[in-house]
Amino acid sequence: MISNNDLQQIIQNMIQTAMQEPEVSAVEVGGSLDSGLTASVRLGEVENIEFNRDKSLGITVYKGQRKGSVSITDLSADATNSAIKAACRIAQYTEPDPYSGLADKELLAKELKDLDLSHPAAVTAEQAIEYAKQCEAAALSFDKRISNSDGASFSTYEQYYVYANSDGFLGAYPTTRYSAHCIPIAEYMGHKQRDFDYTVARDMHDLANLTEIGTKAATKTIARLGAKQIKTCVAPVLLIPKIASNFWSTLIAAISGGSLYRKTTFLLDSINTSVLPSFVHLREEPHLRKGLASAPFDDEGVATYAKDIINAGVIKTYILSSYSARRLGLQTTANAGGAHNVLVTPGNDSYEALIKKMHTGLIVTELLGQGTNLVTGDYSQGAAGFWVENGSIQYPVEEITIAGNFKDLFKNLVAIGQDVDRRTSILTGSVLLESMTIAGS
Repeated sequence: MISNNDLQQIIQNMIQTAMQEPEVSAVEVGGSLDSGLTASVRLGEVENIEFNRDKSLGITVYKGQRKGSVSITDLSADATNSAIKAACRIAQYTEPDPYSGLADKELLAKELKDLDLSHPAAVTAEQAIEYAKQCEAAALSFDKRISNSDGASFSTYEQYYVYANSDGFLGAYPTTRYSAHCIPIAEYMGHKQRDFDYTVARDMHDLANLTEIGTKAATKTIARLGAKQIKTCVAPVLLIPKIASNFWSTLIAAISGGSLYRKTTFLLDSINTSVLPSFVHLREEPHLRKGLASAPFDDEGVATYAKDIINAGVIKTYILSSYSARRLGLQTTANAGGAHNVLVTPGNDSYEALIKKMHTGLIVTELLGQGTNLVTGDYSQGAAGFWVENGSIQYPVEEITIAGNFKDLFKNLVAIGQDVDRRTSILTGSVLLESMTIAGS
């Protein structure tokens, strides 16, 4: 069995060996050791138990402006040496790219902050099964209309991640993650509905009560019974936090380096321009303790740092790796691998207050399929949720499509709620939009 120290040593040896190959000017290697288990149950019976113990490693060698990359899961000496040779051969035949290469040395992390990301817990398969059963049992006993289950599960995950390069950088840190979810099915008058709830945290002790998760899943499922279509209209739309997270992820994708240098985004050349109302603020906080997307350095070893993405509605930074930054004539924003913990500043309204403020419109609680054209900003996606009149929920709706253009949706954002969901890498409350096209019957 390979230990954490073994992985570091293997990576260091690979860099030393690769640098001795002809014409090699730089090398970088990233690797991880992963382990965990998932126990799934359905109607109180065990459906599946999965154990995983994986190891993986990727090496990139540079021959001037040419590069070659290889990934392996066998970390034996023969396999790593073969990977080095293969990467070198690939680099020999790739086209020169003046923007490729390691991150600038002066930007690499000097001190690795302890972000409290690892909380190992010795969870046995039997315990995981009981946790999943507890969650599902709460849902099944909630209401006699809960007639079936799509299952419940409990999962654990541990990772030890290492990145090093030939400029002398070596960084490593461990992480853990625990999660549980439940999907009950309700039936009434021949119609079926299902919904789900879940909990996830770095520390098992921070998970929500599993009985409460089952109960919440059942409550949401029951609420969807009797869903109907609505007539096509233009109306205000309220996105609950898990849907609002997708809303903001489109913004992040639109200002990310790959979209920008390929010119495949509706927010091209948008730095320092106003795209949202002045009350909107988004900030990246990569050093949140126990954060689900926290990291002391990015995928290139660059030290991560807090920064405003949107300030008073204005785009203040792009999301860049070293490569995309060079393509744009800019400097990396320490976002190789993506953004880390995007915090959307909440407003003063509770979820209930947002419903009253909307007065009449649609609450979106589920999205179906994909529907964003990042080049134009056009958006259309299947949805389900609840229809609101006079500031109160009237009935559930389904088989509808919501549509608009993100340029307009951003400008027409009315309010952001206080009901922040902390279970994702984008921490946001509900988002109220002035209007969207809702296609129904």
